Amino acid sequence: MKKEYDFSNARPNPYAKKLKSQITINLDVETIDYFKEQAATSGIPYQTLINLYLGDCAKNKRKLTLTWS
Repeated sequence: MKKEYDFSNARPNPYAKKLKSQITINLDVETIDYFKEQAATSGIPYQTLINLYLGDCAKNKRKLTLTWS
């Protein structure tokens, strides 16, 4: 490892806005199982599928509709 590095020609990370933040979230076992089944058939990790689904909801500004019985 060098003692010093020259960053004078460095450029900003183009993916910096896409960085992810690790959180803890409580999900129902049925929900996790559903996404794990989807992951098995699609070949995409279930956490990525959950992120894609939630990201699509946020991008399209979907509103949650709850009905209490």
